[in-house]
Amino acid sequence: MNRILSSFILLFVLLAPRLLSAQQIIYSEPEREDGRRTNFEIIGKLNGNFLVFKNNNSNSVICIYDANMKLVQRIPLTFMPDKYINVDFVAYPDYFYMIYEHQRKSIVHCTAVKMNGEAKMVGEPIELDTTQIGFAASNKIYTSIVSENKKKIMIFKINSKNPKNFLFTSFLYDDSLNLLDRHRIYLPMEERNELFTDFLLDNEGELAFGKYLRSGSNDYITKVSLVSKGPQSDSFSIKDIGSGERILDEIKMKVDNNNRRFILSGFYYKQKRGNIEGLYCVIWDKGSDSRLKETVTIFSDELRALAKSSDANLKMAFNDYFIRHIITKRDGGYLLVSESLYTTSRGNMFNRWDYMYNPAFGPGFYSPYYYSPYYGAWNRNYGNYATRFHAENIMVLSFDHDGNLQWSNVIPKSQFDDETENLISHDMVNTGGELHFLFNQYERRNMLLNDQSISPEGKITRYPTLRNLDKGYDFMPRYGKQVSSWETIIPCLFRNYLCFAKVDF
Repeated sequence: MNRILSSFILLFVLLAPRLLSAQQIIYSEPEREDGRRTNFEIIGKLNGNFLVFKNNNSNSVICIYDANMKLVQRIPLTFMPDKYINVDFVAYPDYFYMIYEHQRKSIVHCTAVKMNGEAKMVGEPIELDTTQIGFAASNKIYTSIVSENKKKIMIFKINSKNPKNFLFTSFLYDDSLNLLDRHRIYLPMEERNELFTDFLLDNEGELAFGKYLRSGSNDYITKVSLVSKGPQSDSFSIKDIGSGERILDEIKMKVDNNNRRFILSGFYYKQKRGNIEGLYCVIWDKGSDSRLKETVTIFSDELRALAKSSDANLKMAFNDYFIRHIITKRDGGYLLVSESLYTTSRGNMFNRWDYMYNPAFGPGFYSPYYYSPYYGAWNRNYGNYATRFHAENIMVLSFDHDGNLQWSNVIPKSQFDDETENLISHDMVNTGGELHFLFNQYERRNMLLNDQSISPEGKITRYPTLRNLDKGYDFMPRYGKQVSSWETIIPCLFRNYLCFAKVDF
């Protein structure tokens, strides 16, 4: 008996550090200057500190927080103009680039500044490009994208003055912001209803995106092409990936840098205005520049029963699902994460086709001359309609190297909020061994931040309530950002003041 007791005590001592290292939350102190109207961007973790950009009217600052989320410094960005159009950040372990866009008279400037971990400028601001326009720009013209390994950065703009022939101007840089390539390339637009997917940059510096045609206003996709441009190429490569007789819904794209492939995926229907039947996927091989694999996954009744909301029938189970993440594996497989999202309104009923273009998802839009694929802010206004936003179950599908379904599982949740979607949906944190999903959920009339994870084998674990989960903090997990392999920063509101919480795994 003593030997058994000794073994148990030894086992507890060995496991104690893991048991005591459960997820915990550390909050920053609310600052008087920061409220609901503050624009912000979580930059990342540099030299052990956490940096956050904030803007209030004409005042832009970078706040530096230590490991305990204590404010170390609030540094004014005196070099920035009072009004800017857009700002992006590319963070490295000990420095970052701030790429901002602003207008002076009829000229829009795209400028980059290198800053160290103390948010001090390294060298002078670098003007990357200028564009002359004949109107006051309120929407961004330039788009910044970065490769997965952060060794390649691209800035580009799209001139859509000629609706049948868009002009792309792209600038490719290395991680020292040395210009590697600059091109002006025309892309034929066959139809007015042609749209683009997300724009991606692979580790080799190749630009890639999908171009697809909708048959009518907010209708189904009838044609999909893969568009790519190598780092030294002076033209676009356009390949029709096809979809057979299937009617596609939305198209999401992901770069698989380990296997030099592109993954394009979307839900599909059998008929117009029908129910979602399953998932269509194409794996495109860069080496052979050809379609490597085409797969169709039909959703079973068992999966539909797990995925559906309480008041939906099996046939309609996936009609409100949207693809949110595609995570590649080293062996060429991938995980696909989708979430049930919809709205209800007394003044204006949204449906799936409306919601796909809701500002919550950053739609593309047309300015008089220049096109930007992204737009969105956390403190946006949706007008006078009494709209309720819903975010429900999360579905995770795992596929092997050839695109065959390995396993599927659903994380159940039910969320809603009125007039805003800031407090609903989730933050996903990849710790290597698990995918953690953080989301708000009502429990005994209190909204608490929940943590549920899914393992590489598809097993779901619901963790206990996070430590230091203080009352009065309203988390906005959809705007959270993972800053290390075990940490994420989530913005939250405390008595209408903006602050930030570090969740440590």
